[in-house]
Amino acid sequence: MRILIFGLGYSAHYFARTKCAGDAISATVTTGAKAEALGRDGLEVLIFPDEASAAALRARIADADALLVSVPPGESGDPVLAAFAPGIAAAPRLKRIVYLSTIGVYGDHGGALVDEASECRPSNERSQWRLAAENEWRALGARSGKAAHILRLAGIYGPGQNALVNLRQGTARRIIKQGQVFNRIHVEDIARAIAACLEREGPGGVWNVTDNEPAPAEDVVTFAADLMGMEPPPAVRFEDAAMSPMARSFYAETKRASNRAMREGLGITLAYPTYREALRALHAAGD
Repeated sequence: MRILIFGLGYSAHYFARTKCAGDAISATVTTGAKAEALGRDGLEVLIFPDEASAAALRARIADADALLVSVPPGESGDPVLAAFAPGIAAAPRLKRIVYLSTIGVYGDHGGALVDEASECRPSNERSQWRLAAENEWRALGARSGKAAHILRLAGIYGPGQNALVNLRQGTARRIIKQGQVFNRIHVEDIARAIAACLEREGPGGVWNVTDNEPAPAEDVVTFAADLMGMEPPPAVRFEDAAMSPMARSFYAETKRASNRAMREGLGITLAYPTYREALRALHAAGD
């Protein structure tokens, strides 16, 4: 399979490294330094946005069997669609598109369970832009006959990016807000969901990609501290916590995202059903 990845970030890079044996992979990054570093993995890495790479990217789109998009939208819309929508729609080999979105598009549901049929009412601009981009990718898929899969990702963690690392670096915090829970997903399970979409026959769909247990952030930090044999950081009330506007915006919303469709519709067996299995494995591996 020939796969073109727009935005070789943490999740997309993990997928390319672990799930693409035998596939021809091209990918984009934002700077020449990143392209040089990531090119050592045996990937063809191009710069986007960059006028000098535009012709090469149009050629890769025309040759691609599948597209994975993890470039975030901005106020002016989705940059990949703005640059290449006609070519993507017309690409003769392209059958499947996977777009990495976020469960943030649901907005605040007061801790209630949400699934893919729940109302999306995003409260911040980032999530509003995401929802608009989702709709544009789904519309492109519908008019061009390509299966467009929207993966709504929970909070991402994995090797090098988790509560154990935060504790070791002294950046972990235990912020307490009554009734607040967060959904999360290990990067390995994101990669499994991407692979399942690319292998799936039939139409596209929308899928929540999250583990089985929404939980308060302070519980995850405490569990990680116990694994490391150290005292967790002191508890701080949300009202008293010094936080950036972006961090505070995450605490403005709470919901419990269902993963039933992902498990039953995509046939995903989670490698890490909760943060406990994941953190134990990460700790054993040296994180």
